[in-house]
Amino acid sequence: MVESINVRALAAQVLAPLLRQHGSLSTHLPAHLAHCPERDRALLQQLCYGTMRELFRLEQLANHFLRKPFKQQDLDIHALLLIGLWQLRSSRIPAHATLNETVDACAALNKPWASKLLNAILRRYQREQKQAEEALAQDPAFQWNHPQWMISKLQHNWPEHWQSILQANDQQAPMTLRVNKRLLTREKALQKLQEADIPAAACQFSDDGIGLDSPCDVSALPGFAEGELSVQDEAAQLAAGLLAAENGQRVLDACAAPGGKLCHLLEQNTHLQDVIAVELEPERGQRIHDNLHRLGLQLGCEVLTADASSQDWWDGQLFDRILIDAPCSGTGVIRRHPDIKLLRRGEDIAALASVQLSILNNLWSMLQPGGRLVYATCSIFGQENERVIERFIKQHPDAIHQPIDAPWGEARPFGRQLFPQPDGHDGFYYAVLDKQVDDKLA
Repeated sequence: MVESINVRALAAQVLAPLLRQHGSLSTHLPAHLAHCPERDRALLQQLCYGTMRELFRLEQLANHFLRKPFKQQDLDIHALLLIGLWQLRSSRIPAHATLNETVDACAALNKPWASKLLNAILRRYQREQKQAEEALAQDPAFQWNHPQWMISKLQHNWPEHWQSILQANDQQAPMTLRVNKRLLTREKALQKLQEADIPAAACQFSDDGIGLDSPCDVSALPGFAEGELSVQDEAAQLAAGLLAAENGQRVLDACAAPGGKLCHLLEQNTHLQDVIAVELEPERGQRIHDNLHRLGLQLGCEVLTADASSQDWWDGQLFDRILIDAPCSGTGVIRRHPDIKLLRRGEDIAALASVQLSILNNLWSMLQPGGRLVYATCSIFGQENERVIERFIKQHPDAIHQPIDAPWGEARPFGRQLFPQPDGHDGFYYAVLDKQVDDKLA
């Protein structure tokens, strides 16, 4: 860690491991935020997320001005260059502050030799921005700001939507709330937000959703600490309604962290017989406990650290409802996690689809005949979504696909696909499967 706090140097230390394909923003940023003065934490977050959001465009610009690439041990300086270019190109930070602080960060990183180089490139970009960007305008990575494999796959999957998906990915995601209707109505929640001078409006598709005009710290939300509100995207709020759990039923939420869908389910259903949440990673499981505790729902659910593709945790009792929020590429939530564009690889998709099918096959045996399973991902690739469901149904004659009749998303042969909306929900996929009551198949 640097001895004197230079926010650009901190940001470079966050991003350099990502350029080496190590970790993510969510794993590296928190520790650096803790070492950052409170007054500068918002700036640090802005620098990291802003640079990652425009990474592929910034990389093209950096390569345009660099004579040769940086060595692996100097990727922190490369990150610093990207941070400087982002500030000049897309932020409201004054150019003189950008130049001074970014160049000074070289010394903070114990690499003063890079100061002249970064100063020269950033000043040259100031002078030649128009010519440089015109020269790169036809390059797909610069034009669409995504890796080529992702552009090509979206063109193939969604020939009518790929451009709008790419554009939506590069916008900052809205902040959406879920109202805990155990405690208050959505109308009352909107009134309290209005009284707190927080502009907001009811969501279009979720009966429990509220969209804020501008993001804010949760500590400013009236009733958040008391469990009246939670932060959850509108698309994720649709899961509980599709599951349609009823009083007295036994419910499983698989791959449950961070627990938003689970908590929504418990808020809507006060007399479920038994609710079990399964999460593979202990640290993510702790987030489920934290959310349950804040909402006062910790007595309504048992949280298990276990693998949803195995059965060593199962007590043998069948479930009436199963929600699988399957591990996926996250390509529907890139605007919330822009580092996905850098860290995800095209070859990951087939491997993920295999894991998803394995979880489906395993948990189907735990579902009561006449029960319902809801399969969900935050992916926009059919390979992880409708094709997984299609393969599963071919293997399980007792699986009955239930088309989702809804005003949101696009109906697919299997399930329903939502695309990221600039001022609305994330990209998401849902499929509903009911289990045939009579297992004696014709």
